[in-house]
Amino acid sequence: MKILFYDTKSYDKESFTKQAVNYPDIEIDFLKMDLGPHSCVTAKGYDAVCGFVNSNVCEKTLKTLSEEGVKLVLMRCAGFNNVDLEAAKKYGIRVMRVPGYSPEAVAEHAMMLALAANRHVHKSYIRVRENDFSLAGLMGINFYGKTAGIVGTGKIGAAMARICHGFGMKVLAYDVYQNPDLDFATYVSLDELLANSDLISLHCPLMDNTYHLICRDTIQKMKDGVILVNTSRGGLVDTNDLIEGIRARKFFAVGLDVYEEETANVFENRSDEILEHSTTARLLSFPNVIITSHQGFFTSEALAAISKTTFENAICFEKGESSPNEVKA
Repeated sequence: MKILFYDTKSYDKESFTKQAVNYPDIEIDFLKMDLGPHSCVTAKGYDAVCGFVNSNVCEKTLKTLSEEGVKLVLMRCAGFNNVDLEAAKKYGIRVMRVPGYSPEAVAEHAMMLALAANRHVHKSYIRVRENDFSLAGLMGINFYGKTAGIVGTGKIGAAMARICHGFGMKVLAYDVYQNPDLDFATYVSLDELLANSDLISLHCPLMDNTYHLICRDTIQKMKDGVILVNTSRGGLVDTNDLIEGIRARKFFAVGLDVYEEETANVFENRSDEILEHSTTARLLSFPNVIITSHQGFFTSEALAAISKTTFENAICFEKGESSPNEVKA
């Protein structure tokens, strides 16, 4: 079986090459360009392609892949909102993902963002480097005894809930499906969670009914001085409404690993560019906002798990077996 990997960085190549020794029947190649309507012609002669969070797996891409003989799209991530599943079904292409590579990696990053934004670590770090040891503007709050609101309690949300519980926080949860393992959490309506949480952390997929879940209306329902963290998908938050809320001093702090404008930025070095009309620049202009570059998943353990599951998905396809990792329209 031959797999062509798109949008690969050095760490992707290293991780998958290391794992590939355990799968001698799979041949792999890597491209730096991302998967999309114009690049997919390079997949001729391959059985499968592997994309990532920014890959454009639209109908045009899938049609061309089908014409080139590709029968499988492997997504080395949990999200699949960038895949046209109806088109995949139309062209007889199976789609598999990696739903749970390292929930703790993302949850730990979410808590790191919450802590760093709360205690203004980004500002303190710069000050101390310039021999400024003053404390003005650096005051935070205790998380102990406060209330954490976890929106989405799948594997990552559940891991975040356990971290918050370990900090001595009361945990409120909102999800269509309640997680029976979170016996310390109280499931409530979204409105109740918004109104009572000191920390709100988003851990739900991006779908039609969750797009701009955080918007002017839901922000107005939050407590004043709330801390908001998003390590899930940028589209969950209406950026303009978020900026409006920050300016209105609704938020004590905001930590983002994902945001709506991130597609051109994620995993790229744009330090020599002038980012005109940049939402990122607008967000970074606020002293109580921290943004990281979609790195919540980025641990050695997570990369190893992603590699292994991706190869296992390919083997499952090769054997004609069904898989819980397959996503369908």
